[in-house]
Amino acid sequence: MEQFKGKSIFHKIAIGKIFYYEKNQFTVKRSKIDNFEQEMERFEKAKKIALEQLQGLYEKALKEVGEANAAIFEVHMMMVEDDDYNDSICNIMKEQQLNAEYAVATTGDNFSEMFAQMDDDYMKARAADVKDISERLIAVLSGTSADMGIMAEPVILVAEDLAPSETVQMDKSKLLGFITRLGSSNSHTAILAKTMSIPAIIGVDIQKEWNGKLAIIDGYKGLITIEPEEDYLKEMTEKMEEEERQKQLLKELKGKETVTLDGRSIHLYANIGGVGDTASALQNGAEGIGLFRSEFLYLEQDHYPTEEEQFQAYKTVAENMAGKKVIIRTLDIGADKQVEYFNMEKEENPAMGYRAIRICLDRIDIFKTQLRALLRASAFGNISIMFPMIISVDEVMRIKEILEDVKMELKGQGFVYKEVEIGIMIETPASVFMSDELAKEVDFFSIGTNDLTQYTLAIDRQNPKLDSIYDAHHPAVLRSIQMVVDNGHKNGIWVGICGELGADTSLTETFLRMGIDELSVSPSFVLEVRKTVRDLDLSHN
Repeated sequence: MEQFKGKSIFHKIAIGKIFYYEKNQFTVKRSKIDNFEQEMERFEKAKKIALEQLQGLYEKALKEVGEANAAIFEVHMMMVEDDDYNDSICNIMKEQQLNAEYAVATTGDNFSEMFAQMDDDYMKARAADVKDISERLIAVLSGTSADMGIMAEPVILVAEDLAPSETVQMDKSKLLGFITRLGSSNSHTAILAKTMSIPAIIGVDIQKEWNGKLAIIDGYKGLITIEPEEDYLKEMTEKMEEEERQKQLLKELKGKETVTLDGRSIHLYANIGGVGDTASALQNGAEGIGLFRSEFLYLEQDHYPTEEEQFQAYKTVAENMAGKKVIIRTLDIGADKQVEYFNMEKEENPAMGYRAIRICLDRIDIFKTQLRALLRASAFGNISIMFPMIISVDEVMRIKEILEDVKMELKGQGFVYKEVEIGIMIETPASVFMSDELAKEVDFFSIGTNDLTQYTLAIDRQNPKLDSIYDAHHPAVLRSIQMVVDNGHKNGIWVGICGELGADTSLTETFLRMGIDELSVSPSFVLEVRKTVRDLDLSHN
């Protein structure tokens, strides 16, 4: 029996044989061509097939993991059609009279290296995406498959790394879990693993010799056991069976109140990234939507989404939630979420740069378009509007002025809308310290613990080297949350948490004792958090 440690992505146990997956190693031959037009036609056909494959992956991901997580394949489709990428490939074929496979491979390597050298974490992540689409094009051109139809029986998959397209293509009924050497907890593949509830561990010193051997993934401890001893295998099998029993019990909590044994109730909402995710929120018994990340409407497009496009999305979610609260966060791009057509300048420190509300208050036309769509959609449900990255009362006053201007415009044009609740994200130390004054101007606070932790501790949450000291339980973070709750309640407004910490059941009792009124979590965590709340008795110290 051998054991290896890694970083756990999803807390779950898996037991099964290992399948060691090696990507297709394309040997790309460099050969001269006689006819550029013919080669160009071959390349265009390959592009068309690759786009059809990616569209299929998008639709598959949409059904299995929701709109927000499927968006990566829309990004891949856009990259396949990117002018700079295509110009480079065509130039190599034409000027050097070389075959399409070689042109794609060379361009893929060059662009991947270019992205990898960038300082911005979001752009660095694009290096893997360029590699993925290039390998897909080469596979089509060479008549081989880029797909993963590989698993005849349920297995634990072991690989150097997994691209999002590979993760989505897997037959989920035959995937018990996966282990990789590379990857980060913020990668697309890690996010997909969480959404699909697949136990996954990254950063493991994997070995080819493991292929076919029995293994155990302990997602709670980040531990891999190869060829476990009988006693340990029995112990972990019992734990896994208990996991399944708990899962079935959780389903019985759908539709039940989120209330403690001593009668303290709390609102339990879901975080979503797009219209398609509302089904998952409802299936998991969410009482409302605590965070609709509207930036995905922008990330999925190659143009500024129109008022009508946004209106239809917000209206659909409001209608689907049938009167339940839907809190929609206004555009929050910048930092790790870049949108090419916004044409934003490169920044040395984008996490603290031109992002979120700062863009909206600078590009008023974009902001007004979104506010018009949100207010129009308010007539069809119970919509609230939330503004991210607030640091001052002046920002809130400016937002309210713009909102009033938009209301006057809509009224003058005969549009119907409701008076909506407005709230702000508390995710900077500035907003924590100003929460007493800010609470006088809004209807609610929602604490974004991901950024609040990052800014409070001065630790880049995208940097895997700092994972060991990134501590969301740090006393400074918890004291900040308590201060915000106290100041919010003192001024008569409710306070919620919509960051990942909201799903941390080791802190649920702490949050309730602090006075938190609402928790918003990923749909798959709703029932687990509800169970934790219902098991609490706050009458005892």
